[in-house]
Amino acid sequence: MLTIRKAEYIISAVKPEQYPEATRPELAVAGRSNVGKSSLINKFVNRKNLAKVGKTPGMTQCINFYNINDEWYLVDLPGYGYAKVSEKTRINWGKMMQTYFRQRENLKGVIQLVDIRHKPTADDQLMVKMLMENNIPALLVATKADKISRGQRPKYLKQIAETLGLEDWKMIIPFSSLDGTGLEELKESIEHIIYDNSQKAVIFS
Repeated sequence: MLTIRKAEYIISAVKPEQYPEATRPELAVAGRSNVGKSSLINKFVNRKNLAKVGKTPGMTQCINFYNINDEWYLVDLPGYGYAKVSEKTRINWGKMMQTYFRQRENLKGVIQLVDIRHKPTADDQLMVKMLMENNIPALLVATKADKISRGQRPKYLKQIAETLGLEDWKMIIPFSSLDGTGLEELKESIEHIIYDNSQKAVIFS
């Protein structure tokens, strides 16, 4: 099982020349504002504040790079879908994402987060489409799983799968940063992607 021995913040970037040198494998985390990206990252590395959890949605407007075990990069992508950001900010976000996806050859995949309680939004669907168009393997993680009883989760996961056009809802990982639901499964999936170069856990590629 994947063990996190070292996790440290490297840099925040808005353009390619600011990215770290692409000499290591890289895995990015994407999702709507307030879906729980920072909380997932902190739970994954077992640190309280490696990724800052903002009280205001849409706070993360940069691409944040973290060094994991001096072996690979975990990347926190800017959240999307926050209603109060300007149209210019939305356009800039889209350009930033497309540039990152197209130029980052060491990118092994993206962990796409959705809120298990809600049907994926048009923005979620757009993000998934962007990943597919760029041929980027993706893991789908449904956050805030502690808010739904274990017996009810399949119903919500099926709704997510249906909305995003996925054949097998069981490939979606229910996750909670509060009680640790799905953490071991997430670590195993990440290990396959980073170290084995395996598509075993990937929902689409």
